[in-house]
Amino acid sequence: MNNLGLIDIGGTSIKFAVWDGNQLVEHVVRKTPHTLDEFYSVLTSEVFTMKKNYQITGVGISSPGAVNKKTGVIEGASAIPYIHNFEIQPELEKRFGLKVSMENDANCAALAELEDGAGQGADSLVFFVIGTGVGGSVIVNHKIWHGAHLFGGEFGYMLSSDDQTVSNLGTSVSVAAHYNQIAKTEKTGKEVFNLAKTGDELAIESVQRMYWTLAKGIYNLQYSFDPEKVVIGGAVSNNPDLIPNINKNIEKIRKEVKIASIKPEVVACKYTDQANLRGAVVDFDQTYGKN
Repeated sequence: MNNLGLIDIGGTSIKFAVWDGNQLVEHVVRKTPHTLDEFYSVLTSEVFTMKKNYQITGVGISSPGAVNKKTGVIEGASAIPYIHNFEIQPELEKRFGLKVSMENDANCAALAELEDGAGQGADSLVFFVIGTGVGGSVIVNHKIWHGAHLFGGEFGYMLSSDDQTVSNLGTSVSVAAHYNQIAKTEKTGKEVFNLAKTGDELAIESVQRMYWTLAKGIYNLQYSFDPEKVVIGGAVSNNPDLIPNINKNIEKIRKEVKIASIKPEVVACKYTDQANLRGAVVDFDQTYGKN
């Protein structure tokens, strides 16, 4: 396989790396520019350095927003408004003088897990990203399921109650918000989790609400898409109590719903900081074929 240049676009920083056919090398991090012209300048400069030093033959990009693979447009919105709603991929190809593939960052992370991470060996999986909100990805037959409107994997929009979404109830941010509103404090999510371990009843209630929300969402997705695995990503995936408590709540649901014979296989992600870059390699290979 030839060398690839890789770019992970984030709201505060942009990561650059080279895939040498076996691993990620030569990591560089640049602050995300404030204008499109500066953005082009930073990306082009780094790519030309990679062309010179590593003879890269293409560039894989992980990006926020709803990436339209057919048009090369990043639809939707993100913390970087100037990259959206025009044909940015053809423009980057022209500036780089190389083939470019682009994919949404959550989808890239899911592809990384599928390739040689927690989802390795599976043909289908659901990938949950739990951060300040809930997002994710659906993979069917090794391919990203983008959906008719590029909303495939937007699990945070699902209703968990009559008027509350999974993003409203299923994150550590929501845990802190629920606790602080009632207790009139300013605890962080991590602090509330720690309080729950000491037996604080309100903290236990706040944390349990999150686990129940995620378990219900995963249960619904298991019986909608029937994936082989459900992979959990995001910072909260480092919490050793997360998966056991999600599974415990899924079992509660299965006991209530007697016909629910399938037990979802829920696992924590393998990749963290490098997930988007690694997934951009997989996306490039799926877009253009392995060299």
